[in-house]
Amino acid sequence: MTILGLTGSFGTGKTFVASVFKKLGAKIIDADAIAHAVIRKGTGVHKKMVILFGGGILDKRGNINRRKTAEIIFKNKANVKKLNGIVHPAVIRIIKEKVGRCASGDIVVIDAPLLIEARLTGITDKLIVVKASRKKQIERCKAKFRISEKEVLKRIGSQLPLTEKIKLADFVIDNNGTKSETTTKIKKAWRKIVWK
Repeated sequence: MTILGLTGSFGTGKTFVASVFKKLGAKIIDADAIAHAVIRKGTGVHKKMVILFGGGILDKRGNINRRKTAEIIFKNKANVKKLNGIVHPAVIRIIKEKVGRCASGDIVVIDAPLLIEARLTGITDKLIVVKASRKKQIERCKAKFRISEKEVLKRIGSQLPLTEKIKLADFVIDNNGTKSETTTKIKKAWRKIVWK
């Protein structure tokens, strides 16, 4: 089994890169999807979040309102650290369980924006970092999440700088161009990984 860590910064286009790896035959473990599952109403993580950040993060049905939560969390790095301290252990446990269920010949991609911050690189064989210009990141996030440039920059600022992530990378996928150009770069990296 080959385990690839896939990360980047907010808005670099990591989800698209993961989708191409999936088409090429990789098994994708999506940390964001796992994070959404562990904060569902009734979970221990949900309860801890409400205790820590208050009922203001909930919608009328008692579910975590992600937009309201983001407004509170990204006000300062201390809040980000507190949230990660609650969510990361649960997400990491599930990621490890999913990896454990994969077959020996699989190529597994752990798609995680905070892969390095969560110290998950220890279970990966190779680290792939997706990069894009700050301008592209802002454009993509504003369009995808319907948030202001200020909010985008707050979220980018809460993560390890992209330049630091690139220093640790085995492969860097430049996602400033078209989807077709990026796909060509992903396929090139894939060939190197498969034919190692």
